[in-house]
Amino acid sequence: MSEQQQIKVMVVDDHPMWRDAVARDLAENGFDVVATAGDGEQAVRRAHAAAPDVLVLDLNLPAKPGVQVCKELVGADPTLRVLVLSASGEHADVLEAVKSGATGYLLKSASTEELLDAVRRTAVGDPVFTPGLAGLVLGEYRRLASEPAPAEGRDEPKAPQLTERETEVLRLVAKGLSYKQIAERLVISHRTVQNHVQNTLGKLQLHNRVELVRYAIERGLDDA
Repeated sequence: MSEQQQIKVMVVDDHPMWRDAVARDLAENGFDVVATAGDGEQAVRRAHAAAPDVLVLDLNLPAKPGVQVCKELVGADPTLRVLVLSASGEHADVLEAVKSGATGYLLKSASTEELLDAVRRTAVGDPVFTPGLAGLVLGEYRRLASEPAPAEGRDEPKAPQLTERETEVLRLVAKGLSYKQIAERLVISHRTVQNHVQNTLGKLQLHNRVELVRYAIERGLDDA
C-alpha cells in the first residue's frame, strides 16, 4: 500500500475518551478514520458500511465481545486486518484473538508511536505483537502442531515443493521478522518478499501469514 493511498482505519472501544484519543492520533498522522464504534453490535454494522482496511479493536465490548466481532467481520471479508488494542495481556485473550482472525495484538500501554507503527504494519499484512506476545503465539502453534494428527492425514499427498528462496523466506516469517526485515536480511525488495509469501501461500493453500507461520513451525523451520 503506497503512502499516497490513505489507510482506512476504524476504531472500536467502549470508552469514549480513549476511542476519541486513538482516532485523533491516527487522523493527525495521516490515517483516514472512516468510523468509530462503542459496542460490538455497532462495530459490525459500521464496519460493513465503512469497509476499513484496518480495524483497531478492543476485546472487552458490550453487546458483543471483541473476538466475536473479529470472527464475524474477518469471516465476511478475509482481506480485513484486525489489530487488537487491549488492556489485557492474558495469554488466553491473546490466543483467542489470533484464533478469531486478528493479525496483531498490542497492549494499551503502548506508546502512540508504537500504535501508529502497528497500524501501518498491520495494513500491509505483517503480524504485530507487543514484545513477548509473539513468542506466546508461536509457542501455542508449536503445541498445536505437536498434537497427533488424525490417522488419515499422516500420508500427506504430494507435499508442495517450495524453492530454496521460498523456504528461506518462510523460515524468517516463522521467526517473526517483518517483511521489511526479511528484505534487508536477504538483500531483496519488500515487493519480492511479498511475492514469495504469496507464492508460498498459494502452493500450500494457506490463507494468511498466521497460518503460514503455523505451517513453518509444524515443520520445525523456526528452529533452523
